[in-house]
Amino acid sequence: MTDKSSPDLNSDQQSDLAHGAAWMKGRVIPIAQASIPVNDWGLVHSDITYDVVPVIDGAFFRLDDYLDRFFASMASLRLDPEMDRASIIQALHHMVGLAGLRDAYVAMVCSRGTPKIAGTRDPRQCQNHFFAWCVPYIHVIKPEVLAKGASAWIAQSVFRIPDASINPLVKNYHWGDFTKGLFEAKDNNYETVILADSEGYITEGPGFNVFAVKDGKIITSDHGALGGISRLTVLEMAQHHNIISEIRLLTIAELLNADEVFISSSGGGVMPITKVNETIYANHACGHITDILRQTYWQWARHEAFRTAIAYLDH
Repeated sequence: MTDKSSPDLNSDQQSDLAHGAAWMKGRVIPIAQASIPVNDWGLVHSDITYDVVPVIDGAFFRLDDYLDRFFASMASLRLDPEMDRASIIQALHHMVGLAGLRDAYVAMVCSRGTPKIAGTRDPRQCQNHFFAWCVPYIHVIKPEVLAKGASAWIAQSVFRIPDASINPLVKNYHWGDFTKGLFEAKDNNYETVILADSEGYITEGPGFNVFAVKDGKIITSDHGALGGISRLTVLEMAQHHNIISEIRLLTIAELLNADEVFISSSGGGVMPITKVNETIYANHACGHITDILRQTYWQWARHEAFRTAIAYLDH
């Protein structure tokens, strides 16, 4: 599905694509040249949705699932970029194929856009638009940190935005709570942050879902969290291995009393967390169930049933 030429790119731009590329208005350009207007509502109001599909070893992983969620998010926000599913798929293939990235973080984005009538505050009067970008694969937590034991801090100064205010099932850029929590975690020398709601129930972290393992069962939040595709993969892998999983309220105390804790994300798959606040899990190592799921994730990522191969140009 990839075009075999890109006449708008010179040789220097073509080589720059390996550092990151963007698809904008039908053209693939180096990511450093990508831009949107300063009055785009996606920028000034965070009136935007996006999704991220990983490319692993030359193929999209679970592309249809990520597209399903992206289209559901656009429908929820009443966004219409006037591009159908096939056109978006073609844009993603074209961009990654030209960039030549075999392992990548690929974002698809739909913004409210700029007002068609100057000064309007009517979201219906904005021209919605689609764009995409890709960069070499991003790890939510770097592998070398995971190897030593990754830590997470449960934020105390900020709670997760309530579901009634921002729908967590719609992937969004409302990261004010996450950013404040990350500052708190970093200031306390922790790698990342986990947010709870105002009632003391665990929700999610910046870019990942949270799981507790207790007595051989895995537990993850039923609210305040994105329905992650990696989370879905975890639940399916658990069923495959006859591991009981529960989607329900998860208290801070229950998380701290768990046998194992791990997170899931498109940026890293299944990742063990060996310390939360002052609690250490599995003697600061990856727990048994976490390790089973972590290995299975990378096996599934290379299984043909989940892969959509990319046609690359010769570089």
